[in-house]
Amino acid sequence: MLQVNVVALTELTRMLLPPMLSRRRGKIMLVASTAGFQPGPQMAVYCASKAYVLSFGEAIAYELQNSGVTVTTLCPGATETEFAQVADAGKSALFKGLLPVMSASEVARIGYQGLKEGRGVVITGLVNKLMVTSSRLSPTPVSLRIASWMMSTGK
Repeated sequence: MLQVNVVALTELTRMLLPPMLSRRRGKIMLVASTAGFQPGPQMAVYCASKAYVLSFGEAIAYELQNSGVTVTTLCPGATETEFAQVADAGKSALFKGLLPVMSASEVARIGYQGLKEGRGVVITGLVNKLMVTSSRLSPTPVSLRIASWMMSTGK
C-alpha cells in the first residue's frame, strides 16, 4: 500500500510533471480518500498513506499555481469496489449502510468534473463533506473514537 500510495505516486509525478511544465499545460489527478483527513484505528496504514496523497497533492497544487498545470486530489468516501472485501472492511459499520456508498462510476464522474474545472481537492458527496468538516473541527480523541467505531464490526 505504501509503495502505491507514497512511492509510486511520488515517482510518477516526478517523472510526468517536467514535460507538462515545459508545455505550460497539464492536469494531474491524485486519488486520496476521506480517510486521509483523519487518523484511522484498524486502518492506520491506509489512512496515513491517503493523508500523504492529500498533503502531497495540496502542496504541489500550491507550488504549481500559474504554471498552467493543475493538480486535483480526489477524496471519495465509501465506494462500491472490491476494496471493502480485500481490506476486510466489508463487515464494518462504514459499509453496513451507516453512510451512503457511492458507485465507482459516480466517483469517477465527480472527480473528472473537478479535474476539468482545475479544483484542488474534490470530496465526493455532501455526507462525506460534512464528515470531513466535522473531523477537522473535532478534537483528535473524538475523531479517533468515531473512526474506530465506523471501522468496527460490532464484535
